[in-house]
Amino acid sequence: MRFDTIIIGGGLSGLVSAIECARAGQKTAVVSAGQSALHFWSGSFELLGQAGGETVIDRPLDSLDTLPENHPYRRIGSERLRTLLSKVPGMLSDAGLKSAGSLDRNHLRLTPLGFLKPAWLTLGDYVAFEAGKPLPWKKVALVNIYSYLDFYPRFLAYGLEKRGVECKMAAVNIPDLDTLRKSTTEMRATNMSRFLTDSAVDRLAAEVNKVAKGMDAVIMPAVLGIYSDAPVECLRKGVDVPVWFVPTTPASVPGVRCQLSLRDLFIRLGGEFLPGDIVKGGEFEKNRLRRVYTVNLGDMPLEGDNFIISTGSFFGHGLIADIERIYEPVFGLDLNVKGGRTEWYRKDFYAPQPYMEYGVTTDKEFRPSRKGETIENLYATGALLAGFNALKEGSGAGITLATALHVASRITG
Repeated sequence: MRFDTIIIGGGLSGLVSAIECARAGQKTAVVSAGQSALHFWSGSFELLGQAGGETVIDRPLDSLDTLPENHPYRRIGSERLRTLLSKVPGMLSDAGLKSAGSLDRNHLRLTPLGFLKPAWLTLGDYVAFEAGKPLPWKKVALVNIYSYLDFYPRFLAYGLEKRGVECKMAAVNIPDLDTLRKSTTEMRATNMSRFLTDSAVDRLAAEVNKVAKGMDAVIMPAVLGIYSDAPVECLRKGVDVPVWFVPTTPASVPGVRCQLSLRDLFIRLGGEFLPGDIVKGGEFEKNRLRRVYTVNLGDMPLEGDNFIISTGSFFGHGLIADIERIYEPVFGLDLNVKGGRTEWYRKDFYAPQPYMEYGVTTDKEFRPSRKGETIENLYATGALLAGFNALKEGSGAGITLATALHVASRITG
């Protein structure tokens, strides 16, 4: 099978670049192993949370000069970065995902443990506050689902009460979820979201309304709307005060919904999505990748004019570490790893860890090299790239989106 562009990896970076290529009229394929880091997503996209040792709250794009020169943001440039990322809200809307936020200023999202962290874009139903201003509520009801263990109202209450919000904690129950309670392992957000539809949502809204009296708002775990926002809208209509959501431990409802929605948009644009498959290698001719082979297709190759590898870092098995080395397992691409195992980390657990900045080295167009030779038609995006610490910087989603859009625009012209 032959394609204009083949993307290896079906997470956020792979899907975004695939959508852009398909929208430009290219015959595009995505090879996806299955779950990605999106299943752990909070419902917010970060842009830059820390730079130069200082917390960035207001204007992240104004802080890019404090980043190292080889940082992906610096290599793209602030003006182009703004142009690329301005496409994201529209793409999410095309996929059926409402969002709010501004590239000019970070807002603050509420984490499941009650902290406020800077973010650039947040799904419309999730708790987010304008930075530098008092919280908009005086009284809030923190409403859990009875026997659901992955929501922590006490932590949320502690964080909100420090900021002057009075919190009331409650748990509600409806018989529609009794089937899941037969096993504690089944009481998960994504499982509940499959039961909380139609009349079940009406019953849940009635129970929530009982504890919402006298409150300014209700905050609940994100357990509705894995396939669309219809159940969320139904719940909100049935409760007399505004209802907002906080993400839960994985697999998260916003993460699964985001992946499914972007995948469906890609398919609607004519893309070919190959789920549950892994690229195991490829054939090169004169510094160009000609074809790749997958586990499921065996000896039948996928041929393409251009390729994008978006397999993630250690978490997504885009990078592998064993006792002796760190390596990129698909093509053996060059990495920025230096020294032996004892140099990959620092003994201080809270210090920035060197391995967090390890990844594939590329030229200015994000084309990786292999044995020192740049591969002319292969591009790397997202967490696989070298030169940044997404955890410390709070930049992971922004880099993932920006590099995916940058590479796709280069391929499509």
